[in-house]
Amino acid sequence: MDLKHIRNFSIIAHIDHGKSTLADRMLEITHTIPERKMRDQVLDSMDLERERGITIKMQPVRMEYTLGTDKYILNLIDTPGHIDFSYEVSRALKAVEGSILLVDTTQGVQAQTLTTLNMAREGGLKIIPVLSKIDSSLARIDEVKKEVIDLLNCNPDEILFASGRTGEGVENLLNEIIKRVPAPKENYHGDNILRALVFDFKYSNHKGVIVFIRLLDGKVKKGESLIFSVSGEKFNSLEVGTFSPEETARDFLSAGDTCCLGVCFSRRCR
Repeated sequence: MDLKHIRNFSIIAHIDHGKSTLADRMLEITHTIPERKMRDQVLDSMDLERERGITIKMQPVRMEYTLGTDKYILNLIDTPGHIDFSYEVSRALKAVEGSILLVDTTQGVQAQTLTTLNMAREGGLKIIPVLSKIDSSLARIDEVKKEVIDLLNCNPDEILFASGRTGEGVENLLNEIIKRVPAPKENYHGDNILRALVFDFKYSNHKGVIVFIRLLDGKVKKGESLIFSVSGEKFNSLEVGTFSPEETARDFLSAGDTCCLGVCFSRRCR
């Protein structure tokens, strides 16, 4: 897909401000997950995450969305809200161009709100402020809106409102992501050499090492011989795919995509 139709963004917030619930509604609206498979906190795949109701590991997901007559790919990275997992957040922010700064209208701006905001600003990301839980009887919408205006020094019209529980305002938020978050850009032109940023990895008992990457330039496909530029370690791409939110195999992926590689290191593939 043309780069102008791709948006890479994250959701950042203090713990329990509604990130995972908002992500659930986005997945519903974009029909990324069939209704029969939909459940609460669908991006929180670890047992401990679901038990404690918090996000521990970042989780990318690819959504397809139509605005007007144009189709877009929206690559979301849901990030942890607890301060203990700030390093997870910092890695995720290197793979996106924009961030939704989610603030709970029942709690207002909190410590981790400031921490994650500073990370996003240092990365030069486009910030979209969103007030969550607007359907709550405890919501202090006007008061919290003023807090966010003072924090960001932004125009009141820039602030959006949403409820992850009811879905109110979520479709408008998707539209605004397309309008406000910059499309990704290729860093180099003409050489068609693969360049990618590794922002996470995990180990699967069935697939082995799975590397999470953001493609900066070029293309990647199954069966290619690749190399980590810093360590010089060589490896083969056993599988190429995207997150839907589980790994979904693709023939190839191009610059601008957020994707996963099933890899085998060369010394073990002989």
